[in-house]
Amino acid sequence: MRRTKEAVITIWGDFACWTRPESKVERLSYPVPTPSGIRGVLASIYAKPNEFYWQVKKIEVLKPVQFTNFRRNEVKSKLSYNKSNPLSACISIEDDRTQRQSVVLKAVRYRITAEMVLRDSFPGTPEQLYKQFERRVKRGQNFLQPSMGTREFTAYYEWGDLGETPIDDSMELGLMVYDVYDLHKWEVTKKAEPSVSLFEARMEHGVITVPDFDSPLVLKPQEVRHAT
Repeated sequence: MRRTKEAVITIWGDFACWTRPESKVERLSYPVPTPSGIRGVLASIYAKPNEFYWQVKKIEVLKPVQFTNFRRNEVKSKLSYNKSNPLSACISIEDDRTQRQSVVLKAVRYRITAEMVLRDSFPGTPEQLYKQFERRVKRGQNFLQPSMGTREFTAYYEWGDLGETPIDDSMELGLMVYDVYDLHKWEVTKKAEPSVSLFEARMEHGVITVPDFDSPLVLKPQEVRHAT
């Protein structure tokens, strides 16, 4: 498959929550970003699902891993819309509000290396996509405000390698969520079908190397069931 050359951006924020899937009610963050979380940041800046998908190659942790915790007000219900009864889309904050404990990261900063993998149907060149992404980052343009895992944790970004050194920490991270969707399926449907994949993650001197989505190192849904 055709790919663009590797793009490098630096992202940072006051807080981040790369939520672990095993925490059912309370939010508990991984100590480092997941590939799907980083893909979300990149796609917020530039995404054309019918032309390419983002392949994260490397995540470099530039600030020490620091956890903090606090309680947040959340709502328990999901919003649903019924054409025959538009008022059904309303939620009473007072009735549905609940407090949940969150264990999140603070003062985070990462350097991201990624490339765009082109769909077979895309007629253009990899250079076109790469230049468009570069322009958008340098101009501060985005489709949605990028976030560090959850919408209220804003992600800021800048183009390129700013010469910072990753932290000198290494850790075994175990099985980590790689993505929650099949990156080869881009068609828009009424209801997105989740397709959870996992990989054995390790941070070596502040660097997490991410295998390709099609690599045998990435466990797809049928393999995930056996692994867990």
